[in-house]
Amino acid sequence: MFSWGDSRTAFADAAGWFVRTTALVGDRWDRPGLGEWDVRALVGHTSRALLTVETYLARPAAAVDLASAPDYFRAISAAAAAPAVAARGRDAGTALGSDPEAAVADIAARVLALVDTQDGTEVVATIAGGMRLDVPATAAAQALHIVADLALTSGLAGPLLLAATGRPGLPAGSSVL
Repeated sequence: MFSWGDSRTAFADAAGWFVRTTALVGDRWDRPGLGEWDVRALVGHTSRALLTVETYLARPAAAVDLASAPDYFRAISAAAAAPAVAARGRDAGTALGSDPEAAVADIAARVLALVDTQDGTEVVATIAGGMRLDVPATAAAQALHIVADLALTSGLAGPLLLAATGRPGLPAGSSVL
């Protein structure tokens, strides 16, 4: 089972990696990023993950409508596939201003500090309904954790993440076992 501390550490690690990766962009903000996004729009889209946590924490919910993170992703899947997502990514990239690297670092620092003030029991209002900030782990989460560890050690983490997010990823016959 993952503790709130584990979740906070994972969130901080991911945010730190994003900040460090953003710092590597240099002058390539207008180069192709992913799909119809240039690098700036892709970074903007990714920064929205941090900003969404901040927004949700500012909106407490009265009840839990979504029992798990997968429930949330299933509930928003149609909206996540909408063409407006690409536009929001471009808008978020523009909103990073003249120094996107510094903007991302500032956003990450602000949101990480906010998350550190939480205990995980908060119920937040998401676009799909109320849910707890911290979601209890299940047997499936434990299995996915093992698969993720195996993918990391077998060199398949990147392709597995690509495949899991609807992009071409795993070569035929791939297995982390």
